[in-house]
Amino acid sequence: MHIDRRERNFIIASIVLMFVFAVFILVSSFVMKIQVPQAPVPLGRVNPNTVATPGVSPWGDPVEERLRQVGPNQYEVYILGQAWSYQPAQITIPKGATVTFYVTSKDVIHGFDLQGTNINMMIIPGQISTLTATFDTPGEYKFICNEYCGIGHQTMFGTLVVEP
Repeated sequence: MHIDRRERNFIIASIVLMFVFAVFILVSSFVMKIQVPQAPVPLGRVNPNTVATPGVSPWGDPVEERLRQVGPNQYEVYILGQAWSYQPAQITIPKGATVTFYVTSKDVIHGFDLQGTNINMMIIPGQISTLTATFDTPGEYKFICNEYCGIGHQTMFGTLVVEP
């Protein structure tokens, strides 16, 4: 079978590109530890109309009680996104802590991007999004909304403080 030289070169180039892309995916997955949400479906659902009601869900608890220590140097934090703020807006943890973020929204779609880490989630009203990360480097990590959520979108941010 005869294949034109230019067509053969395009076929070879396409196969080489597929292998290059596969290597990039493997490197980003294992070397850079890029992760996606832990479950292929949402962890669960909550009623967005009552999610902030005290006693109904952890997101209704007082802001200072939404960071919970669940083990030695292990924490859970319940963050509620709403127009145009996060509650709590500041979280303080010790160096080396492993934190599981449980994030939901009560009004519109928001984003949750923890800068300097590989945590980036879409927050859909009533859906519980979760990711876990360990913080070995002290400092301030800003979290921002990276999904346009309305006229006050630029004011939606918070800080995770990792103390030495």
